[in-house]
Amino acid sequence: MKKEERKAIKKESIMQASLELFSNNGFHKTTIPDIANKLKMSAGNLYNYFSSKNMLAKEIIRYTSGVLGKEIREINMMDISSEEKIKRIVKIYFKISQEKPEMIDYFLRVYLANREVFNDGCEGMICVSEFMTELMIFFDDGVSNGELRNQDFFSAFGLFMGYLGGMVFLKGEGVLTSNIETYTDDIARNIYAALRV
Repeated sequence: MKKEERKAIKKESIMQASLELFSNNGFHKTTIPDIANKLKMSAGNLYNYFSSKNMLAKEIIRYTSGVLGKEIREINMMDISSEEKIKRIVKIYFKISQEKPEMIDYFLRVYLANREVFNDGCEGMICVSEFMTELMIFFDDGVSNGELRNQDFFSAFGLFMGYLGGMVFLKGEGVLTSNIETYTDDIARNIYAALRV
């Protein structure tokens, strides 16, 4: 294995450990030594990969956006209706919230709640552009094929993510009476009903 590959694998393990600690303990309460301890490495060595906690935070949100963006890109490339795409996006989002809850939690509780950390280099939606771009493509395609209403992107995005984020929040708070994935069809129908022509 090449040195670059080993370094990339180590960076990903640092981001994964950080995701878990930030989600469980909060961004401000988690320190670089906490992350290093979880990985059984020195804090000094961790700084070889990320120069600061804020830099690490930005890299994690780019990574998270990339994972979600890749999943939606695959759905966008399918020759299926917007209604079916919505169902698949909801399904994948809920699946990730089950398998990697720290990833969704990071977006909802760290990225959106600590915007000051992301001011320098992540202004606006720059660090989540991969995810945002794929959702823009989804909405544009739906409008072009006559299935979805033409509306301001952020109105449609807010509605879509409000449903998804709200359900993940309810899951995290232990309010849902069933596994979150059992709500996929109902949530997808509600989103489609709100967005269709």
